Amino acid sequence: MILKQLRIGRHLSQEQLAQMSGLNVRTIQRIESGHNASLESLKCLASVLGVDIETLNREAYTMEKDTAGWQNLPFWLKCWFFFNFLSVRTTRIVATRIHFLSHIFGFLFCALGFVSEAALVGGLLLLANAYLFSLLKWQGDKYGIWYDTHESATA
Repeated sequence: MILKQLRIGRHLSQEQLAQMSGLNVRTIQRIESGHNASLESLKCLASVLGVDIETLNREAYTMEKDTAGWQNLPFWLKCWFFFNFLSVRTTRIVATRIHFLSHIFGFLFCALGFVSEAALVGGLLLLANAYLFSLLKWQGDKYGIWYDTHESATA
């Protein structure tokens, strides 16, 4: 069942989906882990997600490298999936922290650039890193690639 993929694609937590559908969070967790769902539960979930029950009952799918979806992804996002394959998984919160810290230290090092040329170069590199992480966050939101540790712990 593709419930988890549909939920994540719509940027919903299990708690939000449960509240919107009128189901228990534990019911959502059971369905996502592969247990059978009642027809009433499927109707509630399909209504909230804006799909029909047949779509909801489809098997989970993965993106094959020769599909159009994979081919259309930017190169750096494909690299991110490679890191994901290596179990180097980042949450949006971690990306936000790195983005914030890169900005802070980038500006500090740029200010130190009045004293040291090396500090200026380091500051510019940190600011470039902050820009790349803001781009990563935007693309992560767009493609729904974030790994949510809370969901994996409760599933």
